[in-house]
Amino acid sequence: MTDSRLGWRSLLAIFTFWTFLAILSAASRLLDPRGFGFRGMSPAGPIILPFIESWLWAALTPLILHLGARFSLERATWPRRVLLLLVIGVGVAILMYFLLTLARELIFDPPPLRHGGMRGEGPPPFRPAREILGFRFVPQLLFYFAILTAGFAREYFLRDRERQAHGIQLQAQLAEAKLDALRMQINPHFLFNTLHAISAMVERNPAGVRKMIARLSELLRYTTDAHARDEVSLREELDFLGRYLEIMEIRFQGRLIIDRQIDPATLDALVPNLILQPIVENALEHGVSRKKGEGRVEITSGRVENRLVLTVRDNGPGVRGEPESGVGLANTRARLTQLYGSRGTLRLTSGAEGGTTAEISLPLHTIGGTEEWPLDA
Repeated sequence: MTDSRLGWRSLLAIFTFWTFLAILSAASRLLDPRGFGFRGMSPAGPIILPFIESWLWAALTPLILHLGARFSLERATWPRRVLLLLVIGVGVAILMYFLLTLARELIFDPPPLRHGGMRGEGPPPFRPAREILGFRFVPQLLFYFAILTAGFAREYFLRDRERQAHGIQLQAQLAEAKLDALRMQINPHFLFNTLHAISAMVERNPAGVRKMIARLSELLRYTTDAHARDEVSLREELDFLGRYLEIMEIRFQGRLIIDRQIDPATLDALVPNLILQPIVENALEHGVSRKKGEGRVEITSGRVENRLVLTVRDNGPGVRGEPESGVGLANTRARLTQLYGSRGTLRLTSGAEGGTTAEISLPLHTIGGTEEWPLDA
């Protein structure tokens, strides 16, 4: 259910609106060459009466708006509610008509006595039954229906805005759930491959295995602590990647060379959490591990206009075309699309003489919250 309560700004707007109408009405009556009212009326009457009427309606407007919110015209109940609102409207209109009639009588001065003891012309005597049966209150009823219509419109607007906000919230929750699912797919895949590498080293290098297990526990602690974070700084991402590469350097027994070429100006840029690890893992599994002799992985970061470009290049045998399967690559593409839409891309290419290059391109934004850095920065 929507919160239809009026704040102080809305109440001030209601008062201002009716006061403005009173000013227009008073000005119109003062400028009318035919004059106004009955003879004997106070000169201030044409000014006072519109303000009294408008301010009475201003006092009733919040209550009528509440009726519009309280008695929305739903299909199942609209006949009864229309009848109830009509009865209330007639009562409000009659009350307003009597109050305005009383105000006119208080403002009128008693007409002076004529010669011979006869009084001059004055306002006609007020007879409630005749006034009601003559439907003199119809103009006030029209005011009531106008305010009630505004109340219905306001209620529908508030409900529509609430539905839109709820839809946006659901979309955000769905996006977060998708990202969580993608991260959960990456973490077991990474854990399985790392444990497999450790098991292959148990007999050959027990000291190295102990170090690998220690690094693995650090990595698992990091992924648990950062689980709810969609983006981290490139500095944090490289720190995590460095711990993973320590494990891999032990696995490859000195034949793995890591070449980092990181632009210091990009270290505060935000990147998806765990975005580089599956790309580097792919380079090791499908590149370095299939090459005889020394394996090399080059990791670079740079800025191209208002975009951050991360590349991971290996000297393996390369691949034909651009593989679309695989947990790491598929999840990386999905996460980039989820976070940045078409502005986040992952492209794999193979060199003519072997080697594979993975290039990630995404909008350049920083920890400070600026969406993009200026071109001349």
